Amino acid sequence: MLVLVVSLVVVVLALVVLGVLAYGVLGARARLAREVAAFDRDVRPVLEEFQRTAARAQDRTASDG
Repeated sequence: MLVLVVSLVVVVLALVVLGVLAYGVLGARARLAREVAAFDRDVRPVLEEFQRTAARAQDRTASDG
């Protein structure tokens, strides 16, 4: 009887630990996704401006040469 109770307690504790780990990993994944989206919003205008400038420079170089 005691072995059964101890086994059940061990199983329940293991499930609780796994649940806490899963909650932490999923929370970190969600935070990372938000950070990546924010980074993309911040960098996208700079990247687009860089691409426009590079295209203008290439056009100007092609027309000069």
